Amino acid sequence: MSTDLKLEDFMPYRLAVLSNTVSTTVARAYDKRFNVSIPEWRVIAVLGRFPGLSAVEVAERTMMDKVAVSRAVTKLIKNGRIDREFADADKRRSILNLSEEGKQLHDEIAELALGFERDLLEGFSPDELEQLNNIMERLLARARLIGTP
Repeated sequence: MSTDLKLEDFMPYRLAVLSNTVSTTVARAYDKRFNVSIPEWRVIAVLGRFPGLSAVEVAERTMMDKVAVSRAVTKLIKNGRIDREFADADKRRSILNLSEEGKQLHDEIAELALGFERDLLEGFSPDELEQLNNIMERLLARARLIGTP
C-alpha cells in the first residue's frame, strides 16, 4: 500500500514555507538596515516588552532554542544593545535589559516590522483577519495538545 503524500499540499510543510518566506523577507530588512538577525530582534522585542528577564525566560517567551538565544544575547551585549546584571540572590541568574541604544533600535525596528505587517496583510478585510487569527490560535492550541505526552 502506498500513501500518497504531496509535500506541497501537506499543511505543516505549507506553514513552514510561509513562516520561512515571511521571516527571510523581514530578516533581510533587519540585517541590511540595522545589522540584526531574527534571533537578535526577537530578544530585543521581548526585552522591550518584558525587561529584566533571564536568557532562559527569553527562550521560553520566544519559543527559541536556548543556544540561539545565548548566541543572540552574547552578540547584543558585545554590540552594546543589551545590558546584563546578575541577580543578588543567585549570581548564576543574569538579568537582561535593553541599553539606551537597544531601546532606540527596538523602536526603529518595531516601526519597520509593523509597516511590514501592514503591507503583508493589505487587502485582507477585518473579518478575514479575525478569521485568520482564530485559525492560527486553534492550530497552535491543537499542535500543543497533540504534541504533549
